[in-house]
Amino acid sequence: MSVLAEMQNLSKVKGGKRQYKDNKAGHIFLLPWTIGLFAITLGPMAMSLYLSFTNYNLLQAPEWIGGANFVRMFQDDRLINSLQVTFTYVLVGVPLQLIVALLIALLLDRGMRGLAFYRSVFYLPSMLGSSVAIAVLWKQLFGTSGLVNQVLAMFGIEGMGWISNPDTALSTLILLHVWTFGSPMVIFLAGLRQIPAMYYEAASIDGATRLRKFVSITLPLLSPIIFFNLVLQIIGAFQNFTQAFIVSNGTGGPADSTMFFTLYLYQQGFKGFDMGYASAMAWLLVMIVGAFTAVNFLASKYWVFYDD
Repeated sequence: MSVLAEMQNLSKVKGGKRQYKDNKAGHIFLLPWTIGLFAITLGPMAMSLYLSFTNYNLLQAPEWIGGANFVRMFQDDRLINSLQVTFTYVLVGVPLQLIVALLIALLLDRGMRGLAFYRSVFYLPSMLGSSVAIAVLWKQLFGTSGLVNQVLAMFGIEGMGWISNPDTALSTLILLHVWTFGSPMVIFLAGLRQIPAMYYEAASIDGATRLRKFVSITLPLLSPIIFFNLVLQIIGAFQNFTQAFIVSNGTGGPADSTMFFTLYLYQQGFKGFDMGYASAMAWLLVMIVGAFTAVNFLASKYWVFYDD
């Protein structure tokens, strides 16, 4: 019995050493990510939170002013306008983009020839949509002498400066956002491929129409994918900056009609050198995005169906 006990103890010791070596290797591989987390993410976030309670212009030491920056935001008309522009962009652009992405995914799911080619072509705008080059191209397309007005002129319709008109400038950016539907489209397509065909076969036997199949089968089973895309696209839309910056030459014009919240934050921080106020704005954006995400998760239990 004593020999058996010694063998068991020896086995435990060897097992403990082996587990220690495995854990040590895992920690070493995680070290670059851990350093990046604290040095690139958590550290700057903590510093930004501190600066949001200070008056800081990059040239002098931060001066603690408490919650004055947050009180100032409620009295800043341009900030309130930037929030209105951003909310309009998100609440209109994201649903339209997801609808277009789902429609294209349904079309591609019907098994057409050259699916891989079409999938790549439709995904391409998502890769290029946030680039400076596409923003410049979009500005040229909707300019006074741009391609859009040239096409309208062929039908005898007099165009306008879509970018320079406050009533239509934001709409062009929303259209650009809808055009970058490739990423959610690919995710929708993957989700459609996971829906068992037997559900559609049973519905066909019962005489269900295509619309009934879509409403009663496709949408419920695809709801987790819709929810996933909705959360990601809302977060991304709130962070959009490049398009508005390029189209308006960094001014948010005309008449602040394209003044995204991120663009106004940039103006305050890197043009006005009011880093304390810009940091407070950044944390307001974090809270807004967090609130939208929390609402989506709370509401998801009423319409997201998990087949488990």
